Amino acid sequence: MLLYPVYAVLFAETGLSVAEISSLFAIWSVTGFVLEVPSGLWADVYSRRRLLTLAPLLSAASFALWTFLPCYPSFAAGFVLWGAGSALRSGTLQALVYEELSRAQARDSYARLIGRARAVGTTAVLAADALAGPVLAAGGYRTLGIASVAATLLGVPVAMALPESRGQGEETPDESLVAVLREGFAEVRGSPGARRCLVLVAALSGFDAMDEYVPLLARSTGVGPAVAPVLVLLVTAGVTVGGFLAGRGQGRAAAPALAVAACCLAVGAMSGRPAGMVLVAVAFGVFQWATVAADARLQERIADGSRATVTSMAGFGTEVVAVMIFAGYAAGSRWTGPGPLFALAAVPYVVVAAALGRSRR
Repeated sequence: MLLYPVYAVLFAETGLSVAEISSLFAIWSVTGFVLEVPSGLWADVYSRRRLLTLAPLLSAASFALWTFLPCYPSFAAGFVLWGAGSALRSGTLQALVYEELSRAQARDSYARLIGRARAVGTTAVLAADALAGPVLAAGGYRTLGIASVAATLLGVPVAMALPESRGQGEETPDESLVAVLREGFAEVRGSPGARRCLVLVAALSGFDAMDEYVPLLARSTGVGPAVAPVLVLLVTAGVTVGGFLAGRGQGRAAAPALAVAACCLAVGAMSGRPAGMVLVAVAFGVFQWATVAADARLQERIADGSRATVTSMAGFGTEVVAVMIFAGYAAGSRWTGPGPLFALAAVPYVVVAAALGRSRR
C-alpha cells in the first residue's frame, strides 16, 4: 500500500493540524477496540472466507476516499473503514489457516506458515517504502492512492481462493452469536493454558507498537536524514528474518532467547551509536519469532467453534498494550530521549522470559 509511508504527510498538506491528525489516529484505534472481538465472533458464526473477502474491500474504499475526496470527514471515514477491515482479518485468518491445516493433518506447520506470511507482508512494506517516493514524484498523491486501491483489491481474489471446509459458508441464527461468545469466554475461564497464552501474545506484541518510534531512535544516534532510513530498514529486515524463522527452535529456547533479545534491545538503544541498531534489529527479530510461537500455542489450546473469537480477544489485548505504549512513550518523551525509552521497553520481555523459565521448571 503505497500511501502508507506518506499518508500523514498527505493529511498535513491537505491543511489538517497536528491535533486533527491525532484525532484521526484516535478514531482508528477506537474502531479497532470496538470491532476486534465482534469480528472474531462473526468469523466463528459466519463464513470466515467471506469476511476475509470483505476486509480488503473496506480498506480499498478507505484509500479511495482519501484519494478522491481529501478532507477531514473523508479521512475520518477512511480510518473507520480501514479499522473495520483490519478487525475482520484479525483472528479470522489465523482461525481459518489453523483449522484447514488441522484437517490436512499439518497443524505443526502453522507457526512456520504464519511466520512466513508475516515476513512476506513486511517485505511488501519495504517495497512500498522504496516505491512511494518515486511514484509520488512522478504522479502525485492521486497516483499513489490509485495504486494503493489496486494493490488492496488484489486481496479479494486471494481470499476467495482460500479453502474453507467448515459450515459451507452458511449463516447461523443470531442467537448463535451469544452462544459462541459464551463458549469463547467459558473456554478462556476454564483453561489456564489458554489464559496464559492470551496474556503472552499481548505482552509480546509491545515491539510492534515501538516500531513506530524506530525512526526517532535512528535519528538519536546522530546520523543524518539520509542515513536514518537505512537504519530503520535494518530493523525491519530483522523483523522479516524473525518471521521466516518462526516455527523453528520453539519450546525451551523461548525463555533464554527472549532474555538475550531484551538485553540486545537495551544495550543497542542505550549505545547512542548507529551500530547499536544492529542489536535492536536482532531483538525485534526474536520478538517476532516469539510472537508467532505464542500465537501457535494459543491455537493449540482453543476449540474450533470459538477459535476466531478467542484469537480476537488476544488481538484486543494487543491493542490495549499498544495504547499503553503510545501513552507511555508520549509521557516519557517529556523527560528523556528514545534510547532510554526503548531500553525501558525491554523490561517486560525480561519479565516474560523469567515467567516462561519458571513455568518450564
